Amino acid sequence: MSALADLLDHRHVLVCCGTGGVGKTTTAAALALAGAQQGRRVAVITIDPARRLADTLGLAGHTDAEVDRDRWDPEGRAPGRARLTAMMLDPSETFDGLVARYARNEEQRDRILGNRFYRNLAGALSGTQEYMAMERLHELHETGAYDLIVVDTPPTRHALDFLDAPQRLIRLLDNRVFRLMMAPARGALRVAGTALHLFVRQLGRVVGTGVVDDIVSFFRAFDGMEEGFRARADAVRTLLAAPDTAFVLVTSPRRDSIDEARHFAERITDHGLTVDALVANRVLPAFAEADAAADLRARATALRDRPATDDPDADAAGRRLADRYDTLADLAVVAARERAVLTEAATAMGTRPVYVPYLDHDVHDLGALREIGRHLVG
Repeated sequence: MSALADLLDHRHVLVCCGTGGVGKTTTAAALALAGAQQGRRVAVITIDPARRLADTLGLAGHTDAEVDRDRWDPEGRAPGRARLTAMMLDPSETFDGLVARYARNEEQRDRILGNRFYRNLAGALSGTQEYMAMERLHELHETGAYDLIVVDTPPTRHALDFLDAPQRLIRLLDNRVFRLMMAPARGALRVAGTALHLFVRQLGRVVGTGVVDDIVSFFRAFDGMEEGFRARADAVRTLLAAPDTAFVLVTSPRRDSIDEARHFAERITDHGLTVDALVANRVLPAFAEADAAADLRARATALRDRPATDDPDADAAGRRLADRYDTLADLAVVAARERAVLTEAATAMGTRPVYVPYLDHDVHDLGALREIGRHLVG
């Protein structure tokens, strides 16, 4: 049984991380499908900008939908309680839900949701997408509706933001300027101190008083909600560190991908977390043992050195077979080298690698995802 099979059986959250172009989204979808086939109630969340997961599962746009059981379990082998739900993250929609949750009343909620500064903040603030993914994860966790939640993250440089996002929100709430803007004070602007008044006036000259009014109105409307956001950020951070949350690092045999994986594993450790599984996609199949390469090359040499016969076709076939022996020897050496490097990286992370070989077809439907799942789970 692979490390992933154990994670699918016993963990509640699987966070799939990795650099772009290594099959991370496909891995997340395949793990979710495998979990459902094992009888678990599974949700898979993606924030992949290419929306490949949505295409694979037949979803359109930012839609949350339960995948039809006849599609993911055509043979009817999964236990009756099993289910598979796919979700495309809409950061703005998730942020709106948080505002609705922590607003004191409908009037405060509507003031914030209708504020132009808030609309820009919800859609474009650096890190919002990553934080909202974590918020969506926590929301699903709280419902208790799913045994397993699989999260597909952005490429590695953004996935680090994904890990840092809860703490960044807390730092924003603790920021001195933010606290001053939120502090009750006299006057039309709820700001504190002459210096801050001056800053607001200067800002208005640069960006326009309308923009500044929107910003000030937002902070006014936000008053009293920051503690709810702070508590939520703490809860998200706690969920990431929970013992039933696992991190699955996805890579490929390419040196740059492995280096990225090592870097990410170091950052995981910096957060007090661990890498629970390393998935290596597009690995060369082990056509032969590495130590068989010398024997294969010897066979190729023997065929080429064989005296010519009266049958040109047989001689040509011998040369072609010699070429195949050489190719097989080369592939055996490269495959062994790939596995050695990946095993070394996984060992340094305290886990074992799980190999998914090159396939002779694209992964574009649930049948192909099932095939990937068999390689992942074993």
